[in-house]
Amino acid sequence: MANKERPIHHVLHKDTPTIVLGDCESCDWSERLSISRGCCIICRSGRLFFFLFPLSSFPPMCKQIQKMPVATLLPFTATPNRKSVSPTSFRLTEKFILLLVFSAFITLCFGAIFFLPDSSKLLSGVFFRSAPAESDPRPGTDGDFAGATGRDEKILAKIRKDHEKALLEAKDTLQKRAEEIKQDIKSEKEKVARDGQGRGGGGKDDTLPEIEYVRPPGATGHDPSDPDAKEKRAKIKEMMQFAWDNYKHYAWGSNELRPVSKQGHSSNLFGSLKGATIVDALDTLYIMEMYDEFEAATEWVEKNLDFNMNAEISVFEVNIRFVGGLLSAYYLSGKEVCKYVICKLNRSWHNGSGSIVCVCSLYSGIGRNWPWASGGSSILAEYGTLHLEFMHLSRLSGKPVFAEKVMNIRKVLNRLDKPQGLYPNYLNPNSGQWGQHHVSVGGLGDSFYEYLLKAWLMSDKRDEEGKKLYYDALKAIETNLIRKSSGGLTYIAEWKGGLLEHKMGHLTCFAGGMIALGADGAPDDKTGHQMELAAEIARTCHESYARTNLKLGPEAFRFDGGVEAIATRQNEKYFILRPEVIETYMYMWRFTHDPKYRQWGWEAVQALEQHCRVEGGYSGVRDVYASSPNHDDVQQSFYLAETLKYLYLLFSDDDHLSFEHWVFNTEAHPLPVIKRESADRSNQL
Repeated sequence: MANKERPIHHVLHKDTPTIVLGDCESCDWSERLSISRGCCIICRSGRLFFFLFPLSSFPPMCKQIQKMPVATLLPFTATPNRKSVSPTSFRLTEKFILLLVFSAFITLCFGAIFFLPDSSKLLSGVFFRSAPAESDPRPGTDGDFAGATGRDEKILAKIRKDHEKALLEAKDTLQKRAEEIKQDIKSEKEKVARDGQGRGGGGKDDTLPEIEYVRPPGATGHDPSDPDAKEKRAKIKEMMQFAWDNYKHYAWGSNELRPVSKQGHSSNLFGSLKGATIVDALDTLYIMEMYDEFEAATEWVEKNLDFNMNAEISVFEVNIRFVGGLLSAYYLSGKEVCKYVICKLNRSWHNGSGSIVCVCSLYSGIGRNWPWASGGSSILAEYGTLHLEFMHLSRLSGKPVFAEKVMNIRKVLNRLDKPQGLYPNYLNPNSGQWGQHHVSVGGLGDSFYEYLLKAWLMSDKRDEEGKKLYYDALKAIETNLIRKSSGGLTYIAEWKGGLLEHKMGHLTCFAGGMIALGADGAPDDKTGHQMELAAEIARTCHESYARTNLKLGPEAFRFDGGVEAIATRQNEKYFILRPEVIETYMYMWRFTHDPKYRQWGWEAVQALEQHCRVEGGYSGVRDVYASSPNHDDVQQSFYLAETLKYLYLLFSDDDHLSFEHWVFNTEAHPLPVIKRESADRSNQL
């Protein structure tokens, strides 16, 4: 059609969309708008314009009008030369482009749902339709709108009033002398500090109930009657003295010591908190009768340990090391400062840490999870390792909220289905469902099982729920995870989505001691069987030490590819002064008095002295299979809290921190059994 030809318009009736086909040059733009309301205009160049207006006022300006059905109103490019194709059809390339755009949109939507950091919240809203915490079932009314308007006016009035007040205060301040302003600032700071102490639980009279301190039996021991044990225990005390003196000399107040470079070291696990080694070692100093060092440590705690800071900390690490260490120091010594410092945590623990989260702000109490943990899931060993400490926090503070929090965690776990009776390591805190089906009695899972058993024991065997949960879990572990190698070594594998990984971690070696500790209460006369199982695990873990060049255990060892109890990957060959194998030796010695456990413990002492002792303390090593040690330059705080303490108790008499009266938290901090009569008195308070 030439440019001078009259445009042809195809129009339906006035209430349906219309397509007008014509030249851009044949009429001016305003005329085209006037005749094309509710129409789609296609010019000769193939451009398509939409005008979605009703056609009720369509003017009969065109003489040549033909009715033409329209299949749909989708954007397309007209192709005048292809007469066989209707105006609503697409080229193959155009269809392909549309398909690509649609596919990209769908991919983006699913990516946003499943892979963004907070996608779990979105998923829970989409699939679970969880109701909001607070909702008003009544429908909105005009009265509601009027009320909202009234509230807005009140808020605006308050803002104006506060603004006027601030202006008046500013004018008054400008009229004061500089000395008066400084004094006002000082007074305000003192007032804020006093208010902060009151909120943080620092006030002695306002926060804590009066509880008569009674030292549990076995807090202090005596020299062993066996001369050999006495000599070896004295050597272990000297090791503690050496580790402590170097920390005090090179890293006092820091979280940990770098013994090779002779300087302080701080991990991000503790945020801005300081003094992890001091708090972790308090009870070890007292147990070993290093009273001068204990006094210096408690003095530092009183003057320098501060929880009133804006810092994110690992709930798990601060709980087992700081809270557990201070609780233990209080119960052993009666030092009131330890109790009062713990209760400075009231505000932050109360707000956030009892929730199922791994990281908590000490200032606000707001929590979150590690982003690497199965899409921000909570970790079984972290939220499941609060029970012992929180029960004692409630007892000392007189606030049941701590006990309520850990019992609520149990309620969540009780209502969940357990795959094969096992507890996966990851739990989504938003949906309340398991994350990845990865089960381990070692890292990420270990102390959860330990605390089920010890919650029962610490309650003077009144916590029947904790007892049942523990023995049910142990039965599932034995059925699904415990295996025996071709060489006769019993090990605890890991379970990943129904498949076993035949690997056992150093952390898993605590299980020998745990099973021995719980054997006496085992159901169905399984006490003997569980003691045999504990002994087999202890033997396997000893073999993991004996099969290395340095006679120290690797971080993990495997039972596949023709090897047994040997680390095959470079990132599993390091040793960081861990205590779990020594812990099992100590429990097995207490229950059996088999001399091989003391012998194995002494072998570990000799290896520590030969390969880990350096001029500035004790260091971990990077490869236990190397001919000579390559030190990692970190003296871990748990070396003083756990490894040396368990070695010392291995060569002590059984009445020193007797299991009848004490339960060790997962950082080896002894907490007293809450006897029935003691619990009754606490309830009355």
